[in-house]
Amino acid sequence: MPFAAGGASAYHLRTSLPSPPPLVLIRFVLPVTSKKRYYIMASEKDVFDISGPLHITSVNWKCSHHRRSVAACLVQGAYVSELDRQHNRKGQEAFAPPWWEFFQFELSSNLVDDADSSIFGAIYEFKPASSKDSSVQDAPKFVVAFRGTIPSKESLAQDGLLDINIIQNGLHRTPRFAIAMRAVQNIVSAAKSSNVWLAGHSLGAAIATLAGKNMAKMGILIETFLFNPPFVSAPIERIKDTNVKQGIRIASSFITAGLSFALKDHQERSTPDDSFAMLSSWVPRLFINPCDFICSEYIGYFEHRNFMEKLGVGGIERLATQNSIGGLFLRALGKDSDPLHLLPSANLTKNLSPSPDFKIAHGLHQWWRPDLHLQSKQYHYG
Repeated sequence: MPFAAGGASAYHLRTSLPSPPPLVLIRFVLPVTSKKRYYIMASEKDVFDISGPLHITSVNWKCSHHRRSVAACLVQGAYVSELDRQHNRKGQEAFAPPWWEFFQFELSSNLVDDADSSIFGAIYEFKPASSKDSSVQDAPKFVVAFRGTIPSKESLAQDGLLDINIIQNGLHRTPRFAIAMRAVQNIVSAAKSSNVWLAGHSLGAAIATLAGKNMAKMGILIETFLFNPPFVSAPIERIKDTNVKQGIRIASSFITAGLSFALKDHQERSTPDDSFAMLSSWVPRLFINPCDFICSEYIGYFEHRNFMEKLGVGGIERLATQNSIGGLFLRALGKDSDPLHLLPSANLTKNLSPSPDFKIAHGLHQWWRPDLHLQSKQYHYG
């Protein structure tokens, strides 16, 4: 996702674009009967047999590592489906199908953006060959997965526009999100919510977050996997000095809480606290790399709550944590604002494995590696 968590500056929008992965020459051989060979240029990250989690020979649906890996691979399937479309790779030339077929899923439908005809997501249906494995009952019946930004000329313009809408707290007003929301509602109507997963990476994680929040407000809780979800804020978590970092967060909490109280009279009686409390039962799974400035602020967002409780000012933080300064001003001006990063509860997993550069720290492939050093903690509001 090509925007910096530090704000909407044009500098960040230009310089944070991930460079395309290196291309490798892949020879794709069609059945012998066709007697044809095609040489296709593709990134090795697109090819499941090279980059996929081949170490998972049998999925244990009770295993958190397996569940996380499958969800991430299904999101990767949405990425590669769009790249297949861009490069006109069809049928046996397509690289996307192994990303879901390996786990016994079928592609139910692609989600297509009306503006540029790009594939931004996919709906998968789980169809196991047999149900002898007792853990299959813990598998989802359907998974709705959303990809992030692809830095190619075919999709960057529309993806970039969505990124800007996230910075402006306006993703909920976009046509792409409307398509995504309808798809989620239709799947939940066809199957029980307990049989549905949401998953997304970067921009796609933002879409999944908003869809999950909307469903939770209706009392429908969906298991959600958010990989490197964007947090639009100054990158305070990147500050090395702990005292400076805590001081900034404390000051920010008091300022946000003060503005929230001062502007309360100008808002409707249905306050943010009402909707925020409604969301507390929904516990999305956030997967965060501390070296990724796009998402790392989620770490401080949740850990700071506990710190403020210890200081005896938990009430201030409870008010601050459900508001953002930008959102408060937009509401004061009568504008609709829905900051994505304001989450009451979450199961937050940090990847503490070394990440030599931003591309790896923000990448999706890290989440199915077998040698990850992970640290998880669950946070509940209230």
